Amino acid sequence: QVQLVVSGGGLVQAGGSLRLSCVVPGSTFSINAMGWYRQAPGKQRQLVASITRGGDRTNYADSVKGRFTISRDNAKNTMYLQMNSLKPEDTAVYFCNSAPPKWGSWGQGTQVTVSS
Repeated sequence: QVQLVVSGGGLVQAGGSLRLSCVVPGSTFSINAMGWYRQAPGKQRQLVASITRGGDRTNYADSVKGRFTISRDNAKNTMYLQMNSLKPEDTAVYFCNSAPPKWGSWGQGTQVTVSS
Protein backbone atom coordinates (compact mmCIF):
# COMPACT_ATOMS: atom_id res chain seq x y z
CA GLN A 1 0.00 0.00 0.00
CA VAL A 2 1.37 3.38 -1.02
CA GLN A 3 1.82 5.86 1.79
CA LEU A 4 1.14 9.49 1.02
CA VAL A 5 2.62 11.92 3.55
CA VAL A 6 1.41 15.49 3.21
CA SER A 7 2.61 18.45 5.25
CA GLY A 8 2.79 22.22 5.22
CA GLY A 9 -0.76 23.30 5.88
CA GLY A 10 -1.80 25.85 8.44
CA LEU A 11 -3.72 29.02 9.17
CA VAL A 12 -2.92 32.05 7.06
CA GLN A 13 -4.51 35.38 6.31
CA ALA A 14 -5.94 36.15 2.91
CA GLY A 15 -3.17 37.16 0.56
CA GLY A 16 -0.64 34.99 2.33
CA SER A 17 1.34 31.99 1.13
CA LEU A 18 1.90 28.38 2.08
CA ARG A 19 3.98 25.58 0.62
CA LEU A 20 2.72 22.03 0.80
CA SER A 21 4.86 18.93 0.45
CA CYS A 22 3.91 15.38 -0.47
CA VAL A 23 6.32 12.52 0.05
CA VAL A 24 5.70 9.13 -1.54
CA PRO A 25 8.31 6.66 -0.29
CA GLY A 26 9.51 4.01 -2.66
CA SER A 27 9.89 3.70 -6.38
CA THR A 28 6.30 4.43 -7.39
CA PHE A 29 6.60 8.20 -7.22
CA SER A 30 8.83 8.87 -10.19
CA ILE A 31 6.83 6.71 -12.60
CA ASN A 32 3.50 8.40 -11.96
CA ALA A 33 1.91 11.66 -12.89
CA MET A 34 0.90 13.32 -9.64
CA GLY A 35 -1.80 15.66 -8.47
CA TRP A 36 -2.84 17.87 -5.61
CA TYR A 37 -6.47 17.59 -4.58
CA ARG A 38 -8.57 19.42 -2.05
CA GLN A 39 -11.84 18.89 -0.26
CA ALA A 40 -13.74 21.71 1.36
CA PRO A 41 -16.44 21.01 3.97
CA GLY A 42 -19.57 19.70 2.34
CA LYS A 43 -17.97 19.49 -1.09
CA GLN A 44 -16.47 16.76 -3.21
CA ARG A 45 -12.75 16.33 -3.51
CA GLN A 46 -11.43 18.16 -6.56
CA LEU A 47 -8.21 18.17 -8.52
CA VAL A 48 -6.31 21.41 -7.99
CA ALA A 49 -3.16 20.81 -10.00
CA SER A 50 -1.34 18.00 -11.75
CA ILE A 51 2.15 17.38 -13.06
CA THR A 52 3.57 14.80 -15.43
CA ARG A 53 6.02 12.24 -14.13
CA GLY A 54 8.94 14.13 -15.64
CA GLY A 55 7.67 17.47 -14.40
CA ASP A 56 7.60 18.99 -17.86
CA ARG A 57 3.88 19.71 -18.02
CA THR A 58 1.47 21.03 -15.46
CA ASN A 59 -2.25 21.75 -15.32
CA TYR A 60 -4.29 23.82 -12.92
CA ALA A 61 -7.89 24.28 -11.98
CA ASP A 62 -9.13 27.66 -13.17
CA SER A 63 -9.72 28.73 -9.58
CA VAL A 64 -6.01 28.52 -8.72
CA LYS A 65 -4.37 29.33 -12.02
CA GLY A 66 -1.77 32.06 -11.65
CA ARG A 67 -1.64 31.67 -7.86
CA PHE A 68 -0.54 28.07 -7.27
CA THR A 69 2.53 26.34 -8.63
CA ILE A 70 3.01 22.57 -8.63
CA SER A 71 6.47 21.05 -8.85
CA ARG A 72 8.25 17.81 -8.06
CA ASP A 73 11.69 16.47 -7.21
CA ASN A 74 11.87 12.82 -8.27
CA ALA A 75 15.23 12.37 -6.54
CA LYS A 76 13.50 13.14 -3.23
CA ASN A 77 10.18 11.41 -4.04
CA THR A 78 8.55 14.73 -3.20
CA MET A 79 5.94 16.94 -4.79
CA TYR A 80 5.24 20.52 -3.82
CA LEU A 81 2.42 23.02 -4.08
CA GLN A 82 3.37 26.65 -3.68
CA MET A 83 0.23 28.59 -2.87
CA ASN A 84 0.33 32.37 -3.14
CA SER A 85 -2.35 35.04 -2.87
CA LEU A 86 -4.49 32.68 -0.84
CA LYS A 87 -8.20 33.33 -0.60
CA PRO A 88 -10.77 32.19 1.98
CA GLU A 89 -12.26 29.91 -0.68
CA ASP A 90 -8.97 27.99 -0.75
CA THR A 91 -9.79 26.68 2.73
CA ALA A 92 -9.87 22.89 2.52
CA VAL A 93 -8.03 19.72 3.37
CA TYR A 94 -5.35 19.16 0.76
CA PHE A 95 -4.31 15.71 -0.41
CA CYS A 96 -1.92 14.27 -2.92
CA ASN A 97 -2.30 11.22 -5.11
CA SER A 98 -1.41 10.09 -8.58
CA ALA A 99 -3.21 11.79 -11.43
CA PRO A 100 -5.66 10.31 -12.05
CA PRO A 101 -5.85 8.96 -8.51
CA LYS A 102 -5.22 5.25 -8.18
CA TRP A 103 -3.98 4.86 -4.64
CA GLY A 104 -6.89 4.08 -2.40
CA SER A 105 -5.41 5.30 0.86
CA TRP A 106 -5.55 9.08 0.69
CA GLY A 107 -4.16 9.66 4.15
CA GLN A 108 -5.24 12.52 6.40
CA GLY A 109 -4.12 15.31 4.14
CA THR A 110 -3.21 18.70 5.52
CA GLN A 111 -5.62 21.43 6.57
CA VAL A 112 -5.30 24.83 4.94
CA THR A 113 -7.37 27.59 6.49
CA VAL A 114 -7.41 31.07 5.01
CA SER A 115 -8.94 33.80 7.12
CA SER A 116 -10.45 36.94 5.62
